[in-house]
Amino acid sequence: MVFTGTGSVTEARRAAAEILADMRHGEMLDPAFELRAAALDARDRRWTQELVYGMLRRRAMLDAMLSERVRGGLVRLDPDLGDLLRLGAYQLLHMRSVPAYAAIAQTVELSKERHGLGASKLANAVLRRLDREREMLDVAVPTDPVDALALRHSHPRWLVARWVGRWGAEETERLLIANNAEAPLVIRPYNIVREQLEATLESGSVDVTDAPLARDSLAIKSPVSLTELGAYRQGLFFVQDPAATLVTQYACVPTGAEVADLCAAPGGKALELARAASLVIAGDRSIQRIQRMIGNARRVDAKNVLAVVADARTPAIRPVDAVLLDVPCTGTGTFRRHPDARWRLKVSDIAVLAATQRSMLRAAATVVKPGGLLVYSTCTLEPEENDAQVEAFLRESPEWKLEPPPEGTVPAPVLDAGRLRVLPQRHGVDGAFAARLRRARG
Repeated sequence: MVFTGTGSVTEARRAAAEILADMRHGEMLDPAFELRAAALDARDRRWTQELVYGMLRRRAMLDAMLSERVRGGLVRLDPDLGDLLRLGAYQLLHMRSVPAYAAIAQTVELSKERHGLGASKLANAVLRRLDREREMLDVAVPTDPVDALALRHSHPRWLVARWVGRWGAEETERLLIANNAEAPLVIRPYNIVREQLEATLESGSVDVTDAPLARDSLAIKSPVSLTELGAYRQGLFFVQDPAATLVTQYACVPTGAEVADLCAAPGGKALELARAASLVIAGDRSIQRIQRMIGNARRVDAKNVLAVVADARTPAIRPVDAVLLDVPCTGTGTFRRHPDARWRLKVSDIAVLAATQRSMLRAAATVVKPGGLLVYSTCTLEPEENDAQVEAFLRESPEWKLEPPPEGTVPAPVLDAGRLRVLPQRHGVDGAFAARLRRARG
């Protein structure tokens, strides 16, 4: 890692600090990372990602350790300085590639740059004490079992309490552990069969293995920069977690169908649907997200994907054979991929999003032909956004019924009463839910 700038602070660490500052101002982690890490080389990008994402996965425990060593606790500090201490503590305790002296010195210098001499002295004292006491860092475990799980695995208590009530403490702990694991990089072949893609990648020293549950998907085991791979530039694959692939396989859209993907960005599901469909109308209301989706479709040469700027609450298209409605949701099934989401989410968000989902589902139903298919999907684990939405829609819409996919369409373990239910703690991939709804012919 190259040391540059005042006090020789690395650009990677500066980028990490700016990412967290962006998040405090309301930005989400992924776009903040893409913006701030854009100028870094591939190695420093990976290092910065490991630092920021890893810190967020362990934030509650880091806070507990730091608060015991900051007079008055971490909450009394400027939020930016608190984030710098978290980054320093994570390097010190969890990044074996970083010597202790570098973790401390760099955090001290960065604190001085951003907050002055007093802040740098505090950072130096706190992190040196943390380093001295690293063999005695046991934090007092709360007597309440939910509090203990929330602290040990760095999740908000209210979410842990919900999950314990649904699955019990043991299975909830498995979910929390899964959420704190680094998400693997999984790719889908396009315009090439899996065996050919595997051989192409391995000839370039990229180590791959079969991904779980999703047929033909490959998990990349070696650290790589995707955009530097010839197979990527040639449009021979795109990135997609098996849970998202399972949604489109569960949908089982008829060959030659005209399909609308009403919340399509970033576009992976639209590309999957395009394998069988004659046309996929891929809509999203964000111009920026649509532009990225167009770029990805062009890269893999998906000529039957038509990207449009559109709002799923008022879909201005003629009725089609099948609609995929992958609604905005709390995303609690994708915490390993988006560790910031657990800290951003509020209890009230579930009800707010459920109301949006309900209106989107009603609107989507209006653009399905008689006899056509509507697939409702989410990447959340919360019943208010999943089963409750489907059941309410079916009660209000007698011309619709739940229709499971043909036998063998997806692995049996992810089917539950005809619905797709993928759980990180049971299936080892992101979480997902989907329901196939068939409209009567009239």
